[in-house]
Amino acid sequence: MPLHHEAPAAINGASVAIVDAFRWMVDNGKLAANPVKRRVAAVSVGIIDGEPRLDLDYSEDVRAEVDMNVVMSSAGQFVEVQGTGEHGTFDRGQLNTLLDLAVAGIAELDSAQQAALGG
Repeated sequence: MPLHHEAPAAINGASVAIVDAFRWMVDNGKLAANPVKRRVAAVSVGIIDGEPRLDLDYSEDVRAEVDMNVVMSSAGQFVEVQGTGEHGTFDRGQLNTLLDLAVAGIAELDSAQQAALGG
């Protein structure tokens, strides 16, 4: 099922929340160890008016020629890459540009998640 424009924010918040919840369970003797092996982060990218853009909002999402959602693990591995030529097509060079933009955005989100979790 493809992600919608709201999904990346929900994924990012949920990843922090689940790590924090399991950490609480470990700290309070409910679990012996945190079962979370890695966090995930997600971002949307797209091409609007011929220009690649990061973190599309709704108004951008609906008019994007190309819309893509990318989810990666905190270990730097792709979990999901879902792209669609909504109002156009895209070539391999544009795909690479969008993936590079997404990877950079996810690196920032990963850092923010680490900071939110205190480390």
